Amino acid sequence: MNLDAGIFPLVNATLNFLATILLVLGFVLIKQRKEIAHKWTMLSCFLVSAIFLLCYLTYHYLAGSTRFPSYPPTWVRYLYYLILLTHVLLAMYVPIGAVATIYLGLRSQTESPQSGLYRAKHRRWAKITFPIWLYVSVTGVVVYLMLYQIYPPTAS
Repeated sequence: MNLDAGIFPLVNATLNFLATILLVLGFVLIKQRKEIAHKWTMLSCFLVSAIFLLCYLTYHYLAGSTRFPSYPPTWVRYLYYLILLTHVLLAMYVPIGAVATIYLGLRSQTESPQSGLYRAKHRRWAKITFPIWLYVSVTGVVVYLMLYQIYPPTAS
């Protein structure tokens, strides 16, 4: 099978954008106390993020890494690397935080005596996980736009 690695950056950015939309929708739904819709939206967001991770790893396996070009102004390069650094560092938390938050949310829906404890823990984890996951999803799109659309690599 011949896979064109060139499509992956767009696919990855699209998946990040979709995750952003689902995260915001999930937030709105829980604020409206629509817990079932919130649950399914957040599980969908997790699935989209898992697909993203699979595509991201496949792309880097096939294509290696893409360097940010040297032709943009220095301040743009510094901004790009700052966004990229914070994106990568915080992205390492997302799988752990998302799994823990989802696990606690699902456990809080059981009929066990500990369901209230799980709900409180779910809320605490979500207050940390949600903004990090949202930041990572948004900056994933920003990195794509800066690297592939605004300042694309020049042919060497």
